[in-house]
Amino acid sequence: MSETIRDRLLRVQDRIRAAASRVGRDASSVTLVAVSKAIPLPVIREGVEAGITILGENRVQEARDKIALLPHVARWHLVGHLQTNKAKLAIQLFELIHSLDSLRLAQILDRLGRELAKPARCLVEVNLGGEESKSGITEDGVRPLLEGAAGLRHLRIQGLMAIPPFLPDPEQIRPYFRRLRTLRDKLRDEGFALDELSMGMTHDFEVAIEEGATLVRIGTAIFGPRPT
Repeated sequence: MSETIRDRLLRVQDRIRAAASRVGRDASSVTLVAVSKAIPLPVIREGVEAGITILGENRVQEARDKIALLPHVARWHLVGHLQTNKAKLAIQLFELIHSLDSLRLAQILDRLGRELAKPARCLVEVNLGGEESKSGITEDGVRPLLEGAAGLRHLRIQGLMAIPPFLPDPEQIRPYFRRLRTLRDKLRDEGFALDELSMGMTHDFEVAIEEGATLVRIGTAIFGPRPT
């Protein structure tokens, strides 16, 4: 008998609990974001019926179309790059934007948040591997961004996000997750309210949890391979 989305979701939840337990964490401190990029609506609906409560999308336009057809079934996060011309729609659609990567974007989100009377909740995306193919700011750029955004009253920066380089062994990725957690902890000690760490995907989420992830972004392990 073929495996259902419910089966896969339960297995992922078991793995989250086990990873948290290994480092003395409560599994409730880890939030699962089920990444539904390119996943058909019926499959997403099946996932929601199985118990998914938060869905992550990479593109604002694709999310808008899905949300219109699946109203009020889940909360939505933007986990992909945000273009400035999509910022207003992003605030309207998403509970949390994982990809703030410049002070200019922060200022735009603040202005639009004021216009919409809805503060923009964000994470700062950090490019840990210095990869030109990925968005995000350098580790050295995080503090200046936070300082520059400190007076923006309609922007809520709540933590950090990273997509480390892909390496075949998740243990090779552990140092990147540790660096992000160390950076977050240092900034939090300096007074910045950064509770969230969005890191870890299907390949490496257990290591990410062991290193302090509070949000894990998992697609393939739940929905199966994306349609090509």
